[in-house]
Amino acid sequence: MNKIKNYFKRLFDIIKKPEMKVLPGQLAFFLFLSLVPIITLVVYISFILSIGSDSVRVFVDKVFPADVSNILVPYINDVGIDIHTIIFMITGFLVASNGSNSLIITSNVLYKIENKGYFKTLIKSLLMTILLVILFVFIIFVLAFGDKIINIITNINIFANIKEEILIVYSILKWPIGIFIIFFIIKLLYTLAPSKKIKSKYMNRGAIFTTIMWVIVTIIYSFYINNYANYNLFYGSLANIIIIMLWVYVLSFILVIGMAINNEYYIMDNN
Repeated sequence: MNKIKNYFKRLFDIIKKPEMKVLPGQLAFFLFLSLVPIITLVVYISFILSIGSDSVRVFVDKVFPADVSNILVPYINDVGIDIHTIIFMITGFLVASNGSNSLIITSNVLYKIENKGYFKTLIKSLLMTILLVILFVFIIFVLAFGDKIINIITNINIFANIKEEILIVYSILKWPIGIFIIFFIIKLLYTLAPSKKIKSKYMNRGAIFTTIMWVIVTIIYSFYINNYANYNLFYGSLANIIIIMLWVYVLSFILVIGMAINNEYYIMDNN
């Protein structure tokens, strides 16, 4: 009993550290900041695939809440890739990488590791930012808004005859595959963050905790926005943006707690 009590006391002490309080807000802010470059990238991929910006606009308008889609849609156009767009996207991801950089610095503080060179850290933070973006895009488009997207897809004429089959396969595979992908990417992020090699076995507990909590929070969020999403009473036109930012912040906070769990396991096993 005392061992469990001491474990949670040490874990709570880690969470109370100043950098652990600041990190979730930083991560949430920079992830949200990376949204426009992500949308731009998606548009240009669709442009290359000859899908067309009109289809992307309709898709965004149907999937996202109205106030969010009203902000995103103006960035969706058929302008080709040029040097200005490339610079914009690179700058956007460089700015967004500050969130991952904070994750690296905090991880080094927890594991008592000296920070490495600037360029090495920059490259790692960019890689981690790409992983975080992939993870959040997956959660948004598959777990949070997946039901809406599947309904849009199954209403297309070519899928009308197999609508029921698609819905059944999606409902069966959605969470098993979703949980596996979330766990894999989160564990990879935890493993990459420290500036020295730490065995991946020390990342399992935090990754499992974060995966479970992210799934629970996403289910609650998805259920709420599909059934009770009426925030205009309090926040007006900013309501949907605020609720998405709050969701991203909660996910970021859980990610930080998972890091603390990994650190505590590492300390216990090496003392």
